[in-house]
Amino acid sequence: MVSPEFVDFFRQRKLNDGLLMRLKMTLLSVNAVLEDAEDKQFTKPNVKEWLDELKDAVYDTEDIFDKIATKDLRRRVDAEFGTIVSKVSNPISTSRFVKKVERKIEELLDRLDFLVKQKENIGLRDDVRGNPSERLPTTSLIEESNICGRNHDKEAIINFLFSNDVSDSEIGVIAIVGMGGIGKTTLTQLVYNDNRVKENFELEVWVCVSDPFDVFVVMKTILEEAGSSANADSKNLNQLQIKLNETLTSKKFLLVLDGVWDTNPAKWEVLSNAFKSGALGSKVIVTTRNFEVARVMQAGATHCLKELLKEDCWSLFAKYAFNNGNSDAYPKLEAIGRQIVKKCKGLPLAIKAIGALLRSKLDLDEWDKVLRSELWDLSIEKTGILPALGLSYKYLSSHQKRCFAYCSIFPKDYAFKKYTLILLWMAEGFLPQAKNKTMEEVGDDYFLALVSRSLFQQSNRNEYIMHDLVSDLAKFIYKQFALSHEDVCSREILSNTRHFSYSCITFHIKEFEAFHEAKRLRTVLELNYDVAFVTNYAFVYRNSDVVSQFLLPVLRCLRVLSLSHYYCITELPYSIGKMIHLRYLDLSYTQIKRLPDSICELCNLQTLNLSHCTNFAAFPRDMHKLINLRHLDITATLCIKAMPRHMGRLKCLQTLTKFIVGKHSGFCIGELEKLTNLRGSLSILELQNVESPTDAKDVNLRDRKYLEQLVLNWKVDTNASENHMLVLDSLQPHSNLKSLVIDGYGGKRFPNWIGHPSFSNIASLRLEYCNHCFSLPPLGQLASLEKLYIQDCPQVESFHERGLPSNLNEIYIYNCDKLFASRMGWGLQKLPFLRRFKICGKSKNVESFPEAGVLPTSLTYLRIEGFPNLKYLDKKGLRHLTALEELNIWDCPKLECMPEDEMPTSLSTLRIYECTRSGLLDVADRFKSHGGSSKNPEMVNVLLRYLFALAANSTTASIPTGDSKFVIMGTSEALELKKVLVKLSSKRLEATHGMRSCGLQHNSMPSESDGGKKLDVKYFKEKSSMPRSHKRGAPNLMKYQIVKKQMIDRSLGSECSTNLKQ
Repeated sequence: MVSPEFVDFFRQRKLNDGLLMRLKMTLLSVNAVLEDAEDKQFTKPNVKEWLDELKDAVYDTEDIFDKIATKDLRRRVDAEFGTIVSKVSNPISTSRFVKKVERKIEELLDRLDFLVKQKENIGLRDDVRGNPSERLPTTSLIEESNICGRNHDKEAIINFLFSNDVSDSEIGVIAIVGMGGIGKTTLTQLVYNDNRVKENFELEVWVCVSDPFDVFVVMKTILEEAGSSANADSKNLNQLQIKLNETLTSKKFLLVLDGVWDTNPAKWEVLSNAFKSGALGSKVIVTTRNFEVARVMQAGATHCLKELLKEDCWSLFAKYAFNNGNSDAYPKLEAIGRQIVKKCKGLPLAIKAIGALLRSKLDLDEWDKVLRSELWDLSIEKTGILPALGLSYKYLSSHQKRCFAYCSIFPKDYAFKKYTLILLWMAEGFLPQAKNKTMEEVGDDYFLALVSRSLFQQSNRNEYIMHDLVSDLAKFIYKQFALSHEDVCSREILSNTRHFSYSCITFHIKEFEAFHEAKRLRTVLELNYDVAFVTNYAFVYRNSDVVSQFLLPVLRCLRVLSLSHYYCITELPYSIGKMIHLRYLDLSYTQIKRLPDSICELCNLQTLNLSHCTNFAAFPRDMHKLINLRHLDITATLCIKAMPRHMGRLKCLQTLTKFIVGKHSGFCIGELEKLTNLRGSLSILELQNVESPTDAKDVNLRDRKYLEQLVLNWKVDTNASENHMLVLDSLQPHSNLKSLVIDGYGGKRFPNWIGHPSFSNIASLRLEYCNHCFSLPPLGQLASLEKLYIQDCPQVESFHERGLPSNLNEIYIYNCDKLFASRMGWGLQKLPFLRRFKICGKSKNVESFPEAGVLPTSLTYLRIEGFPNLKYLDKKGLRHLTALEELNIWDCPKLECMPEDEMPTSLSTLRIYECTRSGLLDVADRFKSHGGSSKNPEMVNVLLRYLFALAANSTTASIPTGDSKFVIMGTSEALELKKVLVKLSSKRLEATHGMRSCGLQHNSMPSESDGGKKLDVKYFKEKSSMPRSHKRGAPNLMKYQIVKKQMIDRSLGSECSTNLKQ
C-alpha cells in the first residue's frame, strides 16, 4: 500500500486518496490489538470469532490491492515489451475498473470499521507484543539421542516381543496407550530400531495409521513395506487379504500400527485374518490414545505409558534449552526453568517445545514472562491445545505465525518437503522482502525456526511432519480458512475457505461442486501421497476433465494451483490467463503437451513446475513476459527441443533445471549471461551449437556461487573437436559446485580446472561418452569426491599418475576397455572407504576377474557385466573381499563356474543374469527335449547341489520371481526338497515356495511344527541357468537369483519326489 509504484498507480487512475488513507489508518488500528487477540483466541471464543472475521476481511483487502498492483504490473510489462493493444490504456475499461475498486474498498472499510468498534467490547488491549522470533540453533534438536527416561518402558516392550505366551493360531498384540505428546511413537521407534529386535524378526513393517483407519490403505502399505507389489492396486478386499496372507506365510514378522483411533472391531478382524499365516512368534505393536482400541484388537498386553519422572523431565528440558544440556552457568534460570518444566506435566512434546522456545532467550525476565503466561491455564480437554505449544506459537513473529498456521492444510501424518513448503509460503505472500536476503532465504529462516521449536519434526532426510497435537494447534488457528481432504467428511467447504488440499485419487468429482461456493479460494493443492496406490485411472481422467474445464474458470483468486499427477491432463483452458493472482503452478507428472498462450498474462507467476511431463514439447511464444518467474523446473521433459525465446529477460529466475542451446538470436547460450541468480541444478544441453568460446565465457559460470549441480552436454560427435575443449574451459563453474556431469565431450583432453584442488566440494563426477579423450584429469586432487562414473570413454588408458581420492565410496566404469586393461595399476587398495564397484566391458581378453590385488577389502557391493568371454570368477581375488555382501554378474554368456570354496563368508546376496553357459541351462534344455519328463532328475539335482552349497547355513536363500509361466516344482516336490535339505544340513530348515502361479494356496503345503532357519525356494523369473559348485561356500547367503530371457513352459511332474529323495 505504501510503495511509490502503488501510490503512483492509485493516483494516476484517479482513485480516491481519502479511501486509501482511511483504509491504512483502520488497518493500523486493528494491528495494535492483534497480538492480544492472538493470545486470547485460545481461551475466549468471542475473540476467536472476531479474529477470524478480521482475517477474512484482510484476505479480501489483499485480493483487491493485489488486483490493483497486477493491473499496474501488466501496464509496465506491456510498455517494456511493446505490446500494441492493452486494456489498461482503454479509458472506458479504466473507468469501470476504478469504480469497481472504489466500491469494494468502501465495503471493506465498513467491515473493518465495525470490527474496530468491537475490539474494546471484547476486552482487547493495544501494544501487547511478544518478542519477535529469532533463528534458533538446530544442531541437537532433531537428534534421536535426545530421549530421556524410557529405558524401563523399552525393555518391557522388548520382553513382550520375545515372549511366546500366545497360542499357535494367534498373533501377539501389544498396545502402547497414552495421551497425546506422551511419547508413544518415540518409544516404539526405540524398540523397532533395537538390534535385538531386528535380529529376532525376519520382517519388520511400520504403518502410520492415523484417522480414518482405512483397511485397504493399511494392507497395501504392509505389502509395499514387505517388498510385494503384486495386486497392491486391487480394490478387491478378498484379493488383498489373500495376497497379504501369502506374503506373510511362515515369516516371523513385527508389525507396528502407529496412531490407531478406530474402534470398529470388524476392521481389525479383516486385517488380523491376513496375519494368521505368519510364523510363531510374530507380533503386532499398536499405539493409541484409547484403551478401547487395545480391547478391540485383543491385545495380549497393554503398556500404559506414563508421564516422565521429575528428573527425566529436567534432563530433557536442559538438552533443549541449554547448549550441551548444561545449566550450571545459569543457576537463576534453572530455578525458574524447573517451575516451567513442572507446568509441562511430564509430557515430552511439551518439554521439548518449551525448551526450544527458551533456548534463544537466556534472560531472566523472558523466562519469568513464560512462567507467568495465562496460556498455562489452557485446558487441553476443552481446547485440544497443549499449553506449551500455545506458548511456542505466541512467541513466533507475525509472519511466522501465518506460515505455521498455513500448514493446517496438510492432513495429519503427511510428510512435506522444506523446499516445496517455502515456495508455497512465498506464493501466499507470507515471506516479506528483505534487504540482503531473497524471499526463499527468509522462508528457510522461518522453517528452521519452526523446526527449532519442535513444531516441525524431521521424518527422514528430505521430509518433515507435524505431531498430531501440533497439527491440532494449526487447525485450531486456521480452521475457518484451511481444509484438507480428510476434513471434508466432517466439514463443508465454506465461502470463506481460502486453502484446500486433496488427493486426485481419493477426492471425488461430486465434491468439486462445492468449490462454486468457495470462489475466494487461494490454494488448491494436490498432495499426491497416494500416487503409489492409483486404482482407477478412469476416475482420475474424469476428475482431470472437471478440474481443467469447469473448475479453473470459477476460481479466479487462486495463488497456488497444483494439478500434479493428474496423468490424463493434456492441456489447460485458455481461461487460466484470467487467474491474475496465480503465483505457483504445478503440472508435474501430467501428460500436458503445451501451455496456452494466455499463461503469459500471469505476470505474478513465481513457480512453474513441469517436471516429468514427458509429452511436453513447446513453450508459449511470450514466456519472457513472466518477469516474476523465479523457479522453472523442466526436469525429465524429454520432448522439449528448444527453449522459449529471450529467456534472459526472466531476470528473477533462480531455478532453471535445463537450458537447450540454440543457434539463433534469443536462443543462444548468451541468454544465460543475464540469469545471474541461478542456483541449485542446471543442465546446459547441445553445447555443440556454441559457435564461439567467447560466448561461453560471457556466461560467467564462475560467478554462480549457488549452483550445486552442473551438467554440460554435447551431442556425441564422431570427430574430435578443439572447439569443445575451448568451450568447456570457458564454462568453468564456481568452486562451490558439488556435482559435475560432462557428457558427449569431443575434446582430446580435459581443461585444467577439472581436477583442480580448488574444487574441494565436488562429491560426484560423471564423464560420459567422451569418445576422443586420451587421459583423465588428476582426480586425486578432488578431496571430497565420493562417487566416480566413467562411461564410454574408449580412448582413456589409465587414471592420472596422482591416483584417486581417498574418500571415494563408489566407482562405476562402463565400456572403457583400454582403461580396464590397466586395472592392475589402479591402486584401489589405497581407497579405505570404497564400498561399491561396478565394471562393465566388452573386452574379449578377459576370462577371469577379479585378479588378486585389484579390489580393496572394504568392498560391500560388486557388479560385473558384459564381458563376452568371462568364464569364471578368480578365487584369489574374491577370497580377500571379506566385507562383500552383494555380488551381481550380468550378461557374461560364457560363465561356466563359480569358486568352489572361496566365496566370501560375508556374502548375503548373489544375482546371476543371462549367463547362458552355466550348468542348469544345459540340463534344462535336455529336460525340455524329453518333453518335460520328470524321470530325468538332473535339473533338480543341480538346483539342490548349488542351493545347498551356497545356503545351507543361511537365513534365507531366495530365487524371486513374479512370473507364473515357469514353476520349478509342485507342492509334493517342494516338501521333498525341504526334507532333503533338512537331512543334508543337519539343521531344521524350511523350504517354502509360492503356489499361486500353479493354482495352489500356501496352506496346501505341509509345514514343520518347529522353527529354525529358513531356506525360501521360490520360482525362476525366466529360463534359468546355474553354475557348478560344491558344498562349501557362503554361509550367510540370503538371496540367489538367476535370470535368462527365454521361458521354460512346463514344470516338473510329481514323480520328482522320488528323485529328490535320491
